[in-house]
Order: sequence, then structure tokens, then C-alpha cells
Amino acid sequence: MDDLLVVGGGASGMMAALRAAECGARVRLLERNEKLGKKIYITGKGRCNMTNDCTLEEFLREVPRNPRFLYSALAELSPQALMERMEAMGCPVQVQRGRRVFPASEKASDVTLALSRRLRALHVGIELNTRVSGILTEKDRVCGCTTEDGRTFSCRALILATGGLSAPLTGSTGDGYRLARETGHEVTPLRPSLTGICTVETWPSMAQGLSLKNVRLSAPGGKKFLFDQRGEMLLTHYGISGPLVLELTSHLPDSGEMPEIHLCLKPAVEEAELDARMVKDLSASPGRSVQRILEGYMPHSLARIFPEICGVRPEDTGAQINRESRKKLVRGLKDLTLHIRSLRPMDEAVITRGGVVVRQVDPGTMESRLLPGLFFAGELLDVDAHTGGYNLQIAFATGALAGRRAAEYCLREETV
Repeated sequence: MDDLLVVGGGASGMMAALRAAECGARVRLLERNEKLGKKIYITGKGRCNMTNDCTLEEFLREVPRNPRFLYSALAELSPQALMERMEAMGCPVQVQRGRRVFPASEKASDVTLALSRRLRALHVGIELNTRVSGILTEKDRVCGCTTEDGRTFSCRALILATGGLSAPLTGSTGDGYRLARETGHEVTPLRPSLTGICTVETWPSMAQGLSLKNVRLSAPGGKKFLFDQRGEMLLTHYGISGPLVLELTSHLPDSGEMPEIHLCLKPAVEEAELDARMVKDLSASPGRSVQRILEGYMPHSLARIFPEICGVRPEDTGAQINRESRKKLVRGLKDLTLHIRSLRPMDEAVITRGGVVVRQVDPGTMESRLLPGLFFAGELLDVDAHTGGYNLQIAFATGALAGRRAAEYCLREETV
């Protein structure tokens, strides 16, 4: 019998297994794929943005849901501690723009290799191509699990670290949610987060591929904004994407009611100043089309369609643009309204929003409050963050805490 079974060989599972082994537990890691860390390989576009070199307070501001749940996990393994650990395991790191942390090689595979080497050095048993089908209990405690191929593994404790539903080709198909429900745990509604938005308006597709920099994206929500940020976004064949849009999706309401999105192309310039500039430019170019004049305000691919978006004829010249048309153009520069038709599908999302209800999990140990000996880690939990390395840090930190606490649990059980 093993002391501890870890189900899932991603970031949280590998960290949980090695941390538990370091604490003296006999650990077996069960992974449904043919290799460990399959999802790590695709993070950060293959470069693996593993964490963010920020303070605890700064980190928690990047977590829209249940940030307080992470205090103990981040105390167990802070971003700086993770960086030191990766360096010690032979994976040098570097801090880049936005304090995003990557392996110095910029190869995600180096992160997985470092973790795998450490697991082997600690003599962790690794079972690949092993998909867990059920969790076994005895006297209201975890005692093992069964697998799809008919095997049974016995244990004193078990950590579920199976990931979410995003990137299903890497094995994240929701097994952990089913196992959690079967053991009596509540799972909140699951939806894609950090993903693109399909818009009702079709004009973004007419300028697809265009990156808009230094724009403002906002979404009202009652008396205050659900989201209001400046940055970069992308126009696509289905609507909008890019950093601002991904972050916006993590703030959309759980109710399913989608707010309007407001895009300001010129957030640094007041409307009156824009209007005065437009008057000057139109007067200076009475024979040029408004489309050509607008190329002084935005890229050509957007200027080509912008007049029609605003309800102005693109062939009109500077001399033909009256006050009403000019005001439409200025208002369009300050506020283009977009409507959400849907989010892009889960297999395109960076992260899954929702998961095991955190009130049923002890934040100081990651152990279930309902079933002794069962621990949770990673994306399976109802905690998610913005882009920038925060989600992988959550996976590593909750894994480290679950691993240590599960090892302590096993050692106590052994002496009983």
C-alpha cells in the first residue's frame, strides 16, 4: 500500500507528489497521459510563464474569485520560492516584461524535465496511461482508487489534481469534477475563462488580425464597472481577443447575463480635443475621403471600415462631412459598443472558471472538509486568475501545500 496517491501529473500534481515525497511519504503518481506535464508544454505559447515575480498583495489582486483561499498556499510556496526551487532543480529562470517569469531557455519542456527529474530522484512511483475511474472509501475515509483498466491502488490519502476542462487534448476532460461530485463535493458551474469573445457585430472580422494598442475596454455592471482597463486587444474572424479581452472574460457575471462592451480607441484624448482636431483635419483636406483622413487616427484596415461602423458614408470627403457626421466619428473614437454573442469554446480557453466549492476544502491544508484523507490542488478548485503566470503559480502553490499536508496526514495515520 502507498501512503499517498496523486491523481494527475500536471503542474499541481507533480509539485504535490514531490513535496509529499520530500516529507517522507511513499508516493505514487497516476497520470492518464503517456507523459507527465502535457499541459505545461503548451503554456505561454510553449515558453511556460510559470509565475509572476510580485508581492502577495499584488498577486491576490489578480485573482477575481476566492483570493483569500490562497493565503496559506502562497505562504507555502510564494512566487519567489518557486523561482528558487526551479533554479535548484536545474531550471534557471528569467523575469520578463510585466514581471512574468519564464525558464531561461524559454522552453516549457525544461520545467517538466526539472520536475520529472526531481520525482525520479525522490523515488516517486509513476503510472502513465492510467486513468482513475473511482475513489474508494472505508469507514468514511479515503482508502484507494480504481482505474479504467481494472486495477486497484490502496493508500492512506489521495490528492486530486486532474486539472480543469480547458485544453482537453492534454487530458483535461473534467475527470476530477466527476470524482469530486461522487465523493459528495459541490462543483460550481464550469465555463471558459481567459478566452476570446464572439461578438454580435461582424465588423471586427473585416479587420481581423489587427492588434489595437493603448485602447480602453470597459464593461458596465450596475453602479460600477465590471471591468475597465487599458491595454492591447485583437480583432478576429469571430470578434475580439487579446490580453484585454482575456482578462475581461474572467470578470463576466456568473448569472449568464452578458454586459455591453465599450471600446475607446483614444482613451488619452478628451472628446472635445478630438472634435477640435477632427474639425481641423477635415478643413485641411476638403477633397480627401473621410476614410483617408481617418488613417491619421487608426490603422488603415480599421479606417477602411470605420465610417460605416459610425453610420457615415466612407466616400464622403472632408468638405462633405457635416457636423452630425463629424460627431458620429468622434463618438465612435471614444465609444464603440460591442455585444457578446458567446465566449469561445472551452478547448480554446486558457483556464476553467468554476470548480470544487472552496468552502468544502480547508484552505490551510487543501484537505476536504467532507472526506478525511482527500485533498485537492490546482485548476480543479474554484479559483482562477488573470494571465501573467498567476494560474500556474496557483497550481504549484496549492500542490505544494496539499503535498506536505497529505504527507503529514499519512504519517499520523501510520502511527494510529
